[in-house]
Amino acid sequence: MKTIDFESIVTRKEITSRGGGIEIDLTTLGFEGERMSAYQNYLGGGMLGRVCSNDTVRAGQSFVEESICRELDEIAEQLRKYFFELTNPEDDEWESQSFEQNQKMPASAY
Repeated sequence: MKTIDFESIVTRKEITSRGGGIEIDLTTLGFEGERMSAYQNYLGGGMLGRVCSNDTVRAGQSFVEESICRELDEIAEQLRKYFFELTNPEDDEWESQSFEQNQKMPASAY
């Protein structure tokens, strides 16, 4: 799958030091009227949890074909990485965490 230009399809973006989220419109990627989001929870102590994602395609149906799930998973992976880059800029004065390290974190402190 080619690299996606997320800036052109972002419908909502909220980024804070305590996490936040981003939502994209999946219409231009072949899923008319559907949306996907990536989000990150605050764990406490200045730590953010792993970047998670969800989409309205799978949330609204009890069965989704495997090929569609794979395509959505590829989009979600790129979106999670994109959101991680927004919340963890390389020029941050703190020691930065890699995306792979981030994905090993818990999603929530609860």
